[in-house]
Amino acid sequence: MNTARKELKERYKQRKIVGGVYLIRNTRGGRVLLGATTDIRGSGNRFDFSRKTGLCVDMRLQEDWKKWGADSFVFEVLEEYEKDDSQTMEEFQSDISVLKDLWDEKLI
Repeated sequence: MNTARKELKERYKQRKIVGGVYLIRNTRGGRVLLGATTDIRGSGNRFDFSRKTGLCVDMRLQEDWKKWGADSFVFEVLEEYEKDDSQTMEEFQSDISVLKDLWDEKLI
């Protein structure tokens, strides 16, 4: 393996892992979808790709997506949560799940 590839691999391993809670909001219909992920940036990127291609990002939104169009939806990060080096991925996922539950209670 060459040096550049080893360096890229090492940087990938040492990157910060940031999860969080987000909303996908229908700006015309007013409905929202609350979500949680261990990769908040990746979820935002998937949403952006879905809007650009016109393909629905989540099947629970399909009906509104068809009715109002992709441009009627926005992705909003409610809270980010960075994985601690001492956490396992399972602990991190559990913390994200609890965070989502807290936001679910706030939004009711």
